[in-house]
Amino acid sequence: MAPRKEQQIFQATLELLAAKGYQGLTVEGVAERSGVNKTTIYRWWPSKAALLAAALVESDLLATDPPDTGSLRGDLEALVRGIAALLTRPPASDVAVAALGAAVHHAELAETARTFFADRFAREEIVFERARGRGELSAAADPVLIMDLLAGAVWLRAVFRGLPLDDGFAACAVSAVLDGAADQPERAAGMRSRTG
Repeated sequence: MAPRKEQQIFQATLELLAAKGYQGLTVEGVAERSGVNKTTIYRWWPSKAALLAAALVESDLLATDPPDTGSLRGDLEALVRGIAALLTRPPASDVAVAALGAAVHHAELAETARTFFADRFAREEIVFERARGRGELSAAADPVLIMDLLAGAVWLRAVFRGLPLDDGFAACAVSAVLDGAADQPERAAGMRSRTG
């Protein structure tokens, strides 16, 4: 399938997911919105779960490139800002929240969620490889845990608590993960005052 046509299908899939939720997402609806025959869509993706999995991983709407600021701290701050943008700016935020809700309530999407996050980490892994090469990260450090802590902080604050992510959030979150919180009372106090 031509890449442009594929992106039209993915765009339509994610728009319908955001507008109608997983229950309202249908291959027929995607076909109508994208202008592609539904038999063509079924030829490439046998179910709406398979179509959604492909759209989440391959859509230009959710695409990210790993940052290269020259330092692990700078790269992680850029990644946190990217995750924050994804979760706070429509239409990507609507898609991300709808996809999470669908994965929680529909067992067939559990693998879709795993695939999405595995793909994200595969793209981010270069950040940690470069950091090890520069001597900024020990061999014992767990990059997946680092990203879980940082991304989890963004998800919890932006989606579940509904709190704003101010300009200093990325730096504070990265500092807490890389440096710890016990020896940074001023920074911790600043975060508390911003969260109210």
